[in-house]
Amino acid sequence: MSRREWLSWATHGLAGAALTDLFAADRPVSAGGGVGLHHLPRSKRVIHICLMGGLSHLDSFDFKPEIAKFHNQSLQYDERPATFFNRIGLIRKNDWEFQQRGRSGLWISNLFPHIAGVADELTVIRSMVTDSANHTPATFQQNSGFQLNGFPVMGSWISYGLGMDTENLPAYVVLPDARGYPAGGTINWSNGFLPSLHQGVAFNTKGTPIPDLFPPSGISPETDAASRQLLRQLNAQDINRHGREDAVMARVRSHELAARMQLTIPEVTAIDGESESTREMYGLNQEPTRDFGRNCLLSRRLLERGVRFIQLISGGSFGSPRINWDGHEDMKKNHSREAQRIDQPVAALIRDLRQRGMLDDTLVLFTTEFGRTPYTQSNDDELGAGRDHNMYGFSLWMAGGGLKPGVAYGSTDEIGWKTAEKPVYWH
Repeated sequence: MSRREWLSWATHGLAGAALTDLFAADRPVSAGGGVGLHHLPRSKRVIHICLMGGLSHLDSFDFKPEIAKFHNQSLQYDERPATFFNRIGLIRKNDWEFQQRGRSGLWISNLFPHIAGVADELTVIRSMVTDSANHTPATFQQNSGFQLNGFPVMGSWISYGLGMDTENLPAYVVLPDARGYPAGGTINWSNGFLPSLHQGVAFNTKGTPIPDLFPPSGISPETDAASRQLLRQLNAQDINRHGREDAVMARVRSHELAARMQLTIPEVTAIDGESESTREMYGLNQEPTRDFGRNCLLSRRLLERGVRFIQLISGGSFGSPRINWDGHEDMKKNHSREAQRIDQPVAALIRDLRQRGMLDDTLVLFTTEFGRTPYTQSNDDELGAGRDHNMYGFSLWMAGGGLKPGVAYGSTDEIGWKTAEKPVYWH
């Protein structure tokens, strides 16, 4: 797919709402020239906050006052829903109270009291639709627009389209949850059929940020430099013999970037130099916000140093006990635990970007692969405590990037099961 074809494709669905401005950057995408769009860019960089496992829109950003009157009743639809565990219990009302927030009056629940405090910065989409109720393909679709792997993800496309704004850090950085990788693992930040330079670089959020970035202690700087020079010569010979210039040069640029990162990574990850008030704002001095707060603060520091796209992940893969938003057994227990980890840090990130003058040209995405069902995951005549996967309707929000804030777009039906107005698809 050419850049021109991609720009045409990106005018549809969520990609059109979120990404088109990014490709108007006033930088060349390659040595051959730029895209040449007719308007100045609004967004120059992106933070994509991914909630893995399936956030309940009914308990967070999609207020359904009518669901209370259906509480403890059976689902009255002719069709049988496509769910993951195929257990359709009684309808359950929201477990958290909703309030209208800020000057805009956006309805946000008490699950996210800190994010509710920045409601006037948010643009909420309440009519998302996806094609799978299975975590792995739905997560792939959230990232690339396709259920099957092998396609470039959003961060890779932005790296490809905008190029690098710094020579010392990757254009696309991934900050996984300290508890583990999401469903599908590293494929979620794959470059697909684009050159490998555009693959996401995942930092280790539990220890040394980039494993094996530095040579072993027994190798001197002179030996290391000589090794890189030999590598350049071998790559040049490969090009002369086989003519695979694009592939080899992508590999060369990756090696050169790794060498420069030896100098930049220690500085950018040294968050101890941040003020005490900043550290407190992000929740670095307490549990359970320390891990995610550190990743949010690191995201801001990476943006300041020229990184184009940061994927900030909340939630790992499968396991027991669950380490993500997959509230099958007990919504209140699951979502309370996960929200306490991210609520304060995410709100702090929005405020920090605003006060530093960065939010207007930074697009923040807050997404999940699908929502949760209005009925419980239990026997037909039971009111359970958990909810199953819902691919028919769910919510996300965006902030910054020149979007109109304090508004909601689209809606689901009266119980929040299916999108009713203005559906928005991942692809």
